Amino acid sequence: MFSTAFLDLPPLDTAGGCVHLPGSKSISNRVLLLAALSRGTTTVHDLLASDDTRVMLDALRQIGCTVEDAGSTVRITGLGDRSPQSPAQLFMGNAGTAMRPLTAALALLGGEFELSGVPRMHERPIGDLVDALRQLGCHIDYLGNDGYPPLRIAHADGVPALALASPIRVRGDVSSQFLTALLMALPLAAGTHSIAIDVVGELISKPYIAITLQLLARFGIVVEHQNWQRFTIAAGSRYQSPDDIHVEADASSASYFIALGAIVSSTEGQNGIKIQGVGLDSIQGDIRFVDAARAMGAVVTGGPNWLQIERGAWPLKAIDLDCNHIPDAAMTLAVMALYAEGTTTLRNIASWRVKETDRIAAMATELRKLGATVEEGADFIRVTPPTTGTGTAGPPRCASASSGGSEPSSAGSAGAPSGWKAASIHTYDDHRVAMCFSLAAFNPADLPVRIEDPKCVAKTFPDYFEALFSVVHALPRHVPVITIDGPTASGKGTVAEAVAKRLGYEFLDSGAMYRITALAALRAGLGIDAAHEAPIATLARSLPVRFEAGRILLGADDVTDAIRTEEAGMNASRVSALPAVRAALVDLQHGFQRLPGLVADGRDMGTVIFPDAPLKVFLTASASCRAERRHKQLISKGFSASIDDLRADLEARDARDSSRSVAPLKPAQDALVLDNSTLTIDEAVNQVLSWWQERQPFAVTAQR
Repeated sequence: MFSTAFLDLPPLDTAGGCVHLPGSKSISNRVLLLAALSRGTTTVHDLLASDDTRVMLDALRQIGCTVEDAGSTVRITGLGDRSPQSPAQLFMGNAGTAMRPLTAALALLGGEFELSGVPRMHERPIGDLVDALRQLGCHIDYLGNDGYPPLRIAHADGVPALALASPIRVRGDVSSQFLTALLMALPLAAGTHSIAIDVVGELISKPYIAITLQLLARFGIVVEHQNWQRFTIAAGSRYQSPDDIHVEADASSASYFIALGAIVSSTEGQNGIKIQGVGLDSIQGDIRFVDAARAMGAVVTGGPNWLQIERGAWPLKAIDLDCNHIPDAAMTLAVMALYAEGTTTLRNIASWRVKETDRIAAMATELRKLGATVEEGADFIRVTPPTTGTGTAGPPRCASASSGGSEPSSAGSAGAPSGWKAASIHTYDDHRVAMCFSLAAFNPADLPVRIEDPKCVAKTFPDYFEALFSVVHALPRHVPVITIDGPTASGKGTVAEAVAKRLGYEFLDSGAMYRITALAALRAGLGIDAAHEAPIATLARSLPVRFEAGRILLGADDVTDAIRTEEAGMNASRVSALPAVRAALVDLQHGFQRLPGLVADGRDMGTVIFPDAPLKVFLTASASCRAERRHKQLISKGFSASIDDLRADLEARDARDSSRSVAPLKPAQDALVLDNSTLTIDEAVNQVLSWWQERQPFAVTAQR
């Protein structure tokens, strides 16, 4: 998972391949709580591993459930007839799918609990759920602002007598999670009489309630409804584990890859994007995003557990759509609108206002940064895409049919659309904002896009960007490279690796490549000589080398220490004398130029291997300073050494390296020289990053 402060996406070009999606957040947290309320042990397969499920699992442990966690498979022994452990303070992060149902369940189980979350969770309304629970007689207090978490459930003496004779009333027009919470909790109180829930106002996000009802049935609870306005839980309802249950892949997460297939031309030899883990028969309401994508021009086929997406109409077609049934996935449509001919209107999305952030305001702000013209209202957003070139008129608007929702102004957005702009996208700690706007990197103006705080995707899809990069491609000239060359012991490897980590880029230690090649050749039984030059070159072109967390891996084998011996250095010199091997290693090093970018260190990265790199740094230090650093390293490892001898050796190596006939050590003509004799590693890293930022087209983030 990317843990960087920001992630710069270069212009992306084509896409093709298969994506395996993580489990659905909505299903995962529902299943976890239902398992916790049941008798018996439930084995949950393909569970989403994310921030939201982690806080739910932590809470279930705290209240007394037995949780055996083995990655995507989790075994939960439920409370059954036992009371939860209390008192307990439960931290729910920013997970509405954990906070709201767990509040209702604990209110009906008895005990003393405090439920809190991140600051944004304390801004997300929960008053309608609390009002419904107070109707029943539950004792729930607000610990901050009325209507919002944190909350205290005060049932130290057990659950009070509940008023169940009349229907429980709950608003349905703010969040469907309030109704879901009651539907999951009230079976705990269903004795000799049935329990009814009446929805006040229009029920939004009905497909999410449908998920809840289907999962309740898997755990033995039958709920009937009359036109989605009254829900009745049968008398005598009792949770029973289904023993095993599988979690579908997340249909909301699928929306980004459905959009990707609709936007991007296919890689040669591949037919669009294939998605594994969710199919057209999904129980999730967001699978209806497929219908919206088809309306915009996508070609989507599928079957049980898979979808195939290819680009159809191009440019995409603008749509006018009531999105009440796909509130989360509809955000993806707002970014698809950037590639449509005409103005797209998304209606009936008032629930966006009370999600992880105010999503209508957030999407409008960030879309404008990219050059779109955007109009927003209480429950709609209207997007006119940027023009594709400078000084050209905007694309003609297409006629579209309204399908309901509040009516925005028929006059459309004011002003003519502007051209595409490079933008730094503020993500508001909202996973869906980050994932949506990654699709802007396919813009026709070939402009990069920065995603601020990319790690926020951990809420539902921790490996989203890795999955994206596995199926998208960019022209080599669009994949950024930073080269850091310099003499021996200048600290270039340490600085380069730190810069790569800060940027989330690939790292290449070119100095290790010859040593690894020599080691691999000897392991393959090849003598390091001219007689074996051809087979060694063939071997070198496909070496499975990786640099991870300061270690060097050859396939699954950690060779960090094996290539640092004196013998390995001598063998590397012999390998470097073979021209065909050197050529093969140039090809291998070029292969490290992968998304989202590369930081390469060595002696000829900027002059020979990546001469077109947009930033070339020549890192140097005085021979005496480098000798002192090398001396400290050797002493720390228990080796004795003379500083004078080390300095003489370094000066001799500098002379040899700078006078080599092939790729002599010298700064590239456009390299920036950084003398780090008096700098700390952090200072040197910060200077390189500062130079890198100066080369980016992003303006200081505005309009927050």
